[in-house]
Order: sequence, then C-alpha cells, then structure tokens
Amino acid sequence: MTLEGEFVRLEPMRLEHATALAAVGLRHDIFRYFPVAVDTTEQMEAYVRHCVAGTEAGTFVTWATVLRDTDRPVGSTGYLNIDRQNRKLEIGGTWVAPEWQRTAVNTEAKYLQLRHAFETLGCNRVEFKTDSLNAKSRAALARIGAVEEGTMRSHMVMPDGRLRHSVYFSVIASEWPGVKARLEEMLGRAVKH
Repeated sequence: MTLEGEFVRLEPMRLEHATALAAVGLRHDIFRYFPVAVDTTEQMEAYVRHCVAGTEAGTFVTWATVLRDTDRPVGSTGYLNIDRQNRKLEIGGTWVAPEWQRTAVNTEAKYLQLRHAFETLGCNRVEFKTDSLNAKSRAALARIGAVEEGTMRSHMVMPDGRLRHSVYFSVIASEWPGVKARLEEMLGRAVKH
C-alpha cells in the first residue's frame, strides 16, 4: 500500500530505491543508532533487500519516504512487530536524510502511518522504540504526543558491540484523536522544503 500526504508519499520499498537512499543517507552518521550497520553502498543495498523481503513475506512493512514534489526518496520507515491478534504494531526503522530533518517530512510520515494504523487497521496500540542515547528521537516522539513507557536495559547488541538500552513510547487508540490534532496543527504550520 502507498500512503500519500501533501509533502511525502510513503511507497513500498523496492530494490530500485537503494541507489537514491545511499546517495542521501550514507554521507552522514544517520545510522549510528540502528541495530545494523548501514555505512556503505553494499550495506544499504543489503538493508533494502532485507526490507523488501520482509514486506514480501508479510513479516513487516517498509516504505521509502519520497518527496511528492520531486519524487526523490529521502529516507524510509516501516511497521515492525506486527501483532494482528492484539491489534498492535511498531513504527520503526525510521530515518530521514539530514537536509529534510526538522521539516514536515518525518512529521507527515508519522501522521500517515499512525492514521492508517488507527483508522484503517483498527490498532489498539502503536509503539516506538529508540536508543536511549538518541535524544533527538526521544524528543521528537514526545513532541508528537507519544507517551514514554520505560527502558528495556541491555536490549540489543549494536554493530560496534555496545549494549543498547531501548526506550519505548506508545500511542494508544484513545489518545489518537489528540495526537492526530497535534500532528495536523504541526503540519498546518509546515512549509514545503
């Protein structure tokens, strides 16, 4: 499925996205908090292949975040840990190239994903997790109205061997109307990049 907004289009990740994503993502330290190394063109290609395979298998869903006005991919995001029985999922694997950070790009991507999760899929809960060291991500999640729930200590082994503590946030169905209003207000103030 494709999720379309005013600023971005979330389109299913395809192998063809790898080159464009490598061009905007590899020259920066974007992936320092990711649990997999994505530092080379080959690693980006492997990451995209993994995302495509997971989507095809129905294990998770990954989208390329594409600017609507230029059709340029500038990041990716996805639905992970999909639990159909309990009607919950995680939004994760999210990154945006630095030039489009702190713009409407990620705000609208989150809005589209949350709206689809709650209003189309009927989710009870959408969760997010981030590295405890990623202050920017934690602040962004709090800014949209996600509730910090706690920290899973020594949750993951990072590519450099560091033990990552993961901080969990969530939005539940009863909170969605307020979060939706907040995101729509933020997007209403946004100017195209």
